[in-house]
Amino acid sequence: MKKLAKIITSALTMTSALSFAAPQMLAAGSNLVTANPEAEVDYNGTLSILTKFGSQQHSPFFEKVAEQYSGLHPSVSFELIQETDDSVKGKTKTLVATNSMPDIFFSWTGTWGGNFIRGNRAVDLTPVVGSGTEWGATFTPAALNAFSYGGKNFGVPLYLDAKFMGYNKTIFADLGIERPTTFDALLDACDTINAAGIVPVSFGNKEAWPAVHYAGQLLVYNVPVDTLEQDFDPKISKFDHPGYVTALDQFRAFIEHCTSGAPNGTSYEAAVQAFSDEKAAMYYQEIIEFDGSANSDTELQPEEFGYFVLPAPEDAQGDPHAIEGAPEGYMVSATSDQIPLAIDFLKFLTTQKMGKVLSASPYGQPSAVIGGSDPQAMNASVVAGMADIDEASYLMPWLDTVHHPRVAATWLSGLQALVGGSMSSEELIAAVRETSAAAKN
Repeated sequence: MKKLAKIITSALTMTSALSFAAPQMLAAGSNLVTANPEAEVDYNGTLSILTKFGSQQHSPFFEKVAEQYSGLHPSVSFELIQETDDSVKGKTKTLVATNSMPDIFFSWTGTWGGNFIRGNRAVDLTPVVGSGTEWGATFTPAALNAFSYGGKNFGVPLYLDAKFMGYNKTIFADLGIERPTTFDALLDACDTINAAGIVPVSFGNKEAWPAVHYAGQLLVYNVPVDTLEQDFDPKISKFDHPGYVTALDQFRAFIEHCTSGAPNGTSYEAAVQAFSDEKAAMYYQEIIEFDGSANSDTELQPEEFGYFVLPAPEDAQGDPHAIEGAPEGYMVSATSDQIPLAIDFLKFLTTQKMGKVLSASPYGQPSAVIGGSDPQAMNASVVAGMADIDEASYLMPWLDTVHHPRVAATWLSGLQALVGGSMSSEELIAAVRETSAAAKN
């Protein structure tokens, strides 16, 4: 009971960092700001944009798009707030707390995006990008629908994302290892690699969210999708399916067989670097990281890079054809005094031309725009990964963005404890269940 109380307390503390929404923001609002498709665009002033392109590899993209837009409209300038996958959460919280949200801001789907909507922070874009609109028809339907809440479209998808296990083909070939097609085969491969004195999988969980991605993929393999989606909602959640504990036990086995050192003390970036430096045989990564993991500037060369979907257990009770992932995109601030200009820029950002630039190296971000990619100019692994995403039966949302903030925080802190060996699978699910029950009100 002490462990359970400690993890729930830790989760509630983390909620302040994860949940950028003030209490009043979580309540349903009524003063909805809706885009006007007939509004005239005033090509003057400064557009502020919060991106998730803060890395050295990705930051030039928005800089170049902004420069091109200003070339067409010289009286428009930009303030780019470029953050990374990890820092964007804290930056968003700060901007919301100070009521200084930029004109355009990055958002995940699920509850993360829903918080903006319930607080009237995001513009209803349905009249300009919803079903039946010319702009809306340019996006992959599943990506556009992921930003739909209550039948209204509040976000513009920029790229598709999903999680895959990247691996070093040379190491696998030297050790006579075939690409694993079952979870047990993955554990066996890890044992072989470990026996050769090589780290099987580089894993950094200092930021807590990397473990969430492993858990999400294993959960959708072991728990039916309809049960998972029921449990996303605290009002009807139960978290009583045995597949939850089974999935977490599998994750514990993965930690034992496939990782080394202290994952909770290792940063996500250090784990990426270890794989790129050929100090580890595998690294579980997003498709948007393929180009950064192996290129002309890394020890791991593109021809040595391979990937596979984290394999499902042979007796999976959930969906063995699902993949962990979700589209990511941008919203327009309801407090912006330049809503027509912000929308016009987003239209410019999401053309096929820009999609092909975004999808190609060095960015490697699969565009959510139909026809927004040129396979001849793209990393072959990204092209193949996009095909896998298209064929997936279901995209399992990130646990830390699809759940209620308190529940998400419990997953984050609880999985860190699981990885560190201080919490069992049963204790973690009990903590999640209790937090979800408390979040019903």
